[in-house]
Amino acid sequence: MDLSLLEELNAERAARRAAVVVTELGSGRQRLVKAQGVAGDPLAPQLAEVLRSAKSTLLTLGNERLFLAVEVPAPRLVITGAVHIAQALAPMARLAGLDVVIVDPRTAFATPERFPDVEIHAQWPDVVLPKLGIDAYTALAALTHDPKIDDPALIEALARDCFYIGALGSRRTHAARLDRLAANGVPREALARIHAPIGLDIGAASPAEIAVSIIAEIVGELRRRPTVDEDQSGRAA
Repeated sequence: MDLSLLEELNAERAARRAAVVVTELGSGRQRLVKAQGVAGDPLAPQLAEVLRSAKSTLLTLGNERLFLAVEVPAPRLVITGAVHIAQALAPMARLAGLDVVIVDPRTAFATPERFPDVEIHAQWPDVVLPKLGIDAYTALAALTHDPKIDDPALIEALARDCFYIGALGSRRTHAARLDRLAANGVPREALARIHAPIGLDIGAASPAEIAVSIIAEIVGELRRRPTVDEDQSGRAA
């Protein structure tokens, strides 16, 4: 790989931005397509697909063979609330390939004993989330039922365009939550992005079942999300 192309690719990696290296197998020529430039590329449909799937692929166009090597940031799941559901959800998310972070200022709950081998921040979300650099490859699950913890996390997740934002609670609880967030200046159209009640509707009852419904919904959003350029152009919703 050309040194200048490698440096450009490493810059995208460091900034947690997706990109695709296109290699012409016959000539060996390579080029870098950044996520924000996909829509204007001649290979836009194929590039969009590898970005969605996060899987590199071999492509044949007429007599030309191309290898599309996709580079996407590792997806993360930030959970606010070191609760029983989180204890079931964290290992499921890790098995699904997500890096997991627990945020809960209640030090009695946010402990390594309850969440072994998981990154834990026993701090308030409005303090720690800006430092974590949550982004479009981050999912947020708000699980505490405590507005003082969940609301600031939801506001930050919406502002950072997290690919999935979910909150625990009944429809009545969520309606009250929406009113609070709107009163804090969050646009109503942005609030529509919050999945609540959180998780797929599978009739889940136990913490483990609820965790299954949540991770299934997160994976669905991760794999179906549009590329950056599609989202900005309005061609995908």
